[in-house]
Amino acid sequence: MTSEATGRPRRRVRVCYFSTWARTLEDAAGYLGRLPEMSLAPFVAKAKDAELMRKARLDCDWYAENLRCFAEMRQDGVEFLPAWVGGKEGVLDLTKVPREPGEERWLITMAHQPQALGALAGKVFGFLRKSGVRHLYYAFDEASRSMPCCAEVAPHLDVLIHDEFPLADHVRLALRPDCRTEHRSWVANVVPFSVPFNEQPEEKIYFLGSQMGLTPHRRRQLDFLQQRFGDRLVVSCDHSTPVADRASLSRYKVGFCPEGRMFGPPEMSATHTDRPFWSGCLGLVPVSEDSSYGGRLESLHQAGMILRYAHGDLAQLGAACERALALPNSARRQIYEHFNRHETVGAVVAGLLASAR
Repeated sequence: MTSEATGRPRRRVRVCYFSTWARTLEDAAGYLGRLPEMSLAPFVAKAKDAELMRKARLDCDWYAENLRCFAEMRQDGVEFLPAWVGGKEGVLDLTKVPREPGEERWLITMAHQPQALGALAGKVFGFLRKSGVRHLYYAFDEASRSMPCCAEVAPHLDVLIHDEFPLADHVRLALRPDCRTEHRSWVANVVPFSVPFNEQPEEKIYFLGSQMGLTPHRRRQLDFLQQRFGDRLVVSCDHSTPVADRASLSRYKVGFCPEGRMFGPPEMSATHTDRPFWSGCLGLVPVSEDSSYGGRLESLHQAGMILRYAHGDLAQLGAACERALALPNSARRQIYEHFNRHETVGAVVAGLLASAR
């Protein structure tokens, strides 16, 4: 089979997503199908703690949504074979299952999950590489600066996606010269256009945060917005929105999105949450605070895809929210189209896999 754009034979790529919420190697479709009924008790130290189990379900479903995105990737010049998923019990089986003709096999890891392999992480990924399994690591959450085994993993990577802040020197120096490195923080784990564009949203601002992020700085902004917009501001501080409920958020017109996950420490100033990205994918207009770094968000702001305001400037925050609420559907649709086409994890990873030779 050939690519319509180039006329060259299409590459045949199979991805396996490494997840600490999985065990043995299995088909992605089967895993996702049984996920809603899957007991998480074996994965949680205190299974009788109801609140811990609730957060475990949020986390498990969030990582599973990454898998869903990878299972539905599309890219010219690449034929994606049915995706797999596996945990630490099944990752080495990637070397045992026979390949289809012409099949490239890729492992995708994320965040700090490689450290689930502990001191063996470097040896496991090294063995996979020698066995012909290529490795893409989407290392958001400061991995090079805070994951103990990152330098042991680094020599075995073919693609590293990291946040905008410079890589820690000991990790940068451990990378092979041919490793493709891109500085790009987390985007949206949303299947593109899976949520229809809402032509008549409620004229409201939705804030999704967490108790950890409700610093005095953030509370001051929320109090200001509450006074200015009243019941047009909807605040949720419940850590995260269940994946199954995300689509319902398209009923709001504006998403007020925090800038950094910890909302203050210098090491987070070059990064951001995924909230501006999946807000855009859902059709909300993202409003986000600026930062010292985070150049990608600034370029999106310059393109009109995100409305930003200066750090802690309440007058600018209010004005940005007013502009967002006043945007016509034509501008909202441009935002929706851009984020769904370019700012989802599937699109980012598919493009980098296609460019890796």
